[in-house]
Amino acid sequence: MSDHHHHHHDGPPAAGSVDWKEHGIKVIPGDQLDPNTAQTPGMNRAAAINTARAGAKKLWAGTVKIYPNAKTGAHHHGELESVIYVVSGRARMRWGENLEYVAEAGPGDFIFVPPFVPHQEINASTDEPLDCVLVRSDNENVVVNLDIEPVEKPEAVKWVDPVHRGEA
Repeated sequence: MSDHHHHHHDGPPAAGSVDWKEHGIKVIPGDQLDPNTAQTPGMNRAAAINTARAGAKKLWAGTVKIYPNAKTGAHHHGELESVIYVVSGRARMRWGENLEYVAEAGPGDFIFVPPFVPHQEINASTDEPLDCVLVRSDNENVVVNLDIEPVEKPEAVKWVDPVHRGEA
């Protein structure tokens, strides 16, 4: 391939062509996260790593605090991959065509949600908030709501974060 066909992402930039002070590592302090959208009863959300805050093109990351007993409706996230890291509290995940599978995760556990998996997120505790870090494979907010009769019906307090905010 001749040089003029190269794009900037095909290899590292030429020495001296990037100001790494301006375009290098960024630390986003935990007390300076961006509550980048109107807050919703039952949760607090904050973005740490996204295009606007950090210039990230392929990832989104932030924190999610879900209040006790919150549940989402059944949905999937299209082609997005998601990783949920549980900081404190107890998460219950239901998934499958009829949400027939269930798993729980506690502090220190990672949850991987592959593309297109029908699922429901639940705060398994009735009295303790669920604190998570959420990492997504894209900045797109993709939520495809599914007409599945959940095993555990969604309740008045919804699980809403920057991905799920489309759910009323």
